[in-house]
Amino acid sequence: MNKEILLSNIDKVHTTEMGIDRIKRNLKLNTNDIVEYCKNKILNKDCNIYKKGKNWYCEIDHIKITINSYSYTIITAHIFN
Repeated sequence: MNKEILLSNIDKVHTTEMGIDRIKRNLKLNTNDIVEYCKNKILNKDCNIYKKGKNWYCEIDHIKITINSYSYTIITAHIFN
């Protein structure tokens, strides 16, 4: 799938209150602007973006961000090796 679709809709990317808590906990982040943090990761030229099923996956710096492809909601983010 063409990652340009996600990149051209970056302004629509958002998350829920529960999403903020989950992402902060999973990534051990101390920032309150989780959406901005994720957007910056997604916009990085080294970010590997791919679509699988109904979700976009964005991998960079040992972080995988999962985004719903219809609503552009950040569902979760995890650290991986």
